Amino acid sequence: MSVEQQERTLQGFEPARLVDFYRQMLLIRRFEQKCAEMYAAGKIGGFLHLYIGEEAVAVGAINALEPRDHIFSHYRDHGYALARGTSAREVMAELFGKTTGCSHGKGGSMHLCDPERNFYGGYAIVAGHLPMSVGMALASDYRGLDEVTLTIFGDGATDMGEFHEALNLASVWKLPVVFLCENNLYAMGTPITETTAASSITEKAAGYNMPTHRVDGQDVLEVHRVCSEAYAHARAGKGPVLIEALTYRYRGHSAVDPQLYRSKEEVLERKTNDPVKSFPRWLLETEIVNQGDLERMEQEAQDTVADAVQFADESPEPSLDDLYTNVYVDNTGFDFRPQWAG
Repeated sequence: MSVEQQERTLQGFEPARLVDFYRQMLLIRRFEQKCAEMYAAGKIGGFLHLYIGEEAVAVGAINALEPRDHIFSHYRDHGYALARGTSAREVMAELFGKTTGCSHGKGGSMHLCDPERNFYGGYAIVAGHLPMSVGMALASDYRGLDEVTLTIFGDGATDMGEFHEALNLASVWKLPVVFLCENNLYAMGTPITETTAASSITEKAAGYNMPTHRVDGQDVLEVHRVCSEAYAHARAGKGPVLIEALTYRYRGHSAVDPQLYRSKEEVLERKTNDPVKSFPRWLLETEIVNQGDLERMEQEAQDTVADAVQFADESPEPSLDDLYTNVYVDNTGFDFRPQWAG
């Protein structure tokens, strides 16, 4: 981080907020590392998509939102839930398929959901959640509510038809939605240069008449700044914004990915810009924290994750009767009329 960036940062954030950003990124990293262990031990089944390396995007973007705002995400979703405030216990229990999980054990790793915090998951169909996020933004606009919808997706989703349909409709109707693309360069396992004709994701939004931004996704403060500006734009009724966060996952697409599409040397080079290592170094350099503070936060993160594993292990499995719950939603008491209708 440059001297200019340091000065701007200290002017814009209280030290406690900066420390909290690191605490969240560290918790996500230790949580994901433990998830890899639990998957290898057979405690977590199905597919497991780890967020290791991309923590700065979730923490920067989600902390710029208001509690009333809405979030939709793709299936690399553990980090978003933790950044939004869902407890590590609830997330780990969900990965274990237990009733105490945030989706009552029915969603697993790819379908986390926490409606109390306006976090709607976790969607396994690539780009399938983008039209739904536009629908949520339409509902907020129709009802006259001061809300923004954030929808997060990977670079692979931008080659899908739903991406273009969602951006076009959101722009036509000037809906309060922010599209956040985490460009980690490989989608599932193919270099983006072999799948996309455009030189950047932002170019793909050019035809839909909306502002676009590219941001260093390894810089939590820059992500927070750009997202804050985008949310203010959308909240002011000026329509959608697309943000392309340049990031990198240090693990494979899923826990069983052999990663034959990239070299070990490339991954090691990318790790030199690890936000979970560079950000605490900066906190030390600016004397916001000392080494003892960092050690305490490390122990705190490890204790939180260990507690989450124990809680998940001891929680009950869903019963057969749970097959018939939450299949349909009872919306008979919901008032769809806009506020101005009285």
